[in-house]
Amino acid sequence: MKVNVKKLSSDAKLPVYGSQFAAGADLYASEGTIIGAGETKFVHTGIAVELPAGTVGLVYARSGMACKQDLAPANKVGVIDADYRGEIMVALHNHGKETRKIEAGDRIAQFVIAPYYTAEFTEANELSDTVRGAGGFGSTGKQ
Repeated sequence: MKVNVKKLSSDAKLPVYGSQFAAGADLYASEGTIIGAGETKFVHTGIAVELPAGTVGLVYARSGMACKQDLAPANKVGVIDADYRGEIMVALHNHGKETRKIEAGDRIAQFVIAPYYTAEFTEANELSDTVRGAGGFGSTGKQ
């Protein structure tokens, strides 16, 4: 799949896959910033994308950054719609107790492109029965 990427700043880097079978491409910071303990900041990537119709760009945490630096997307998963043409920014939250520094060129998140369905929601008086039914919301019934 070909995806057009527009650089919005000279320091921007295009997303890069780290290995042959990586699902997510690394997103890079286009400028540095400081994120204090408990703070959330938008980190600029300096890029905009043109995703194919029927796909969505999902912005996920980088496990190393989340585990070693306590930095992860504040909204857990960012959603980039196929019709959005603005800059991709990552709302990084510092879950730790130490101030963290992001440098231009640092890998800050991973970008996964996935297909999606658009549903036609229809009001119904009844839903079909299943073995589970309405039980175990938030759990599958484990004790």
